[in-house]
Amino acid sequence: MTPEILRERNFEREFLFKTSRSGGPGGQNVNKVSTKVELRFNIRLSELLSEDEKNILCQKLKNRINNDGELLIVSQAERTQGNNKKEAEEKFYTIISKALTLPKTRKATRATLSSRLNRLEDKKKHGAIKRTRKDTGFSDDN
Repeated sequence: MTPEILRERNFEREFLFKTSRSGGPGGQNVNKVSTKVELRFNIRLSELLSEDEKNILCQKLKNRINNDGELLIVSQAERTQGNNKKEAEEKFYTIISKALTLPKTRKATRATLSSRLNRLEDKKKHGAIKRTRKDTGFSDDN
């Protein structure tokens, strides 16, 4: 499932944002402006996800989900709260789409006739080389 398809569901109404002061560089601005954004999304209580999708997300994202069933995404790379909010939303859609995308099933294939013949030919050559190394029965001790 792609992030674009997920955006059509309008998850934004179920987002809960929390802001706080961000760490790292930023000069005087870092101590007085809350630019760090935490996006919280409660998977268990979501009305936009089916039960199967909730189970898949809870299983695949169990390390990112807290005890309350909330997916927590933090963004503090940008200098403004608005940009961090956008980045957190992008991370959310990327994470959810990767978790809900099913892996492709492998189609069983057979080796081609030429590849099988090449393998047998290589084995014959290797065996011939080994046969030349055998002791002929004559000894050099005479």
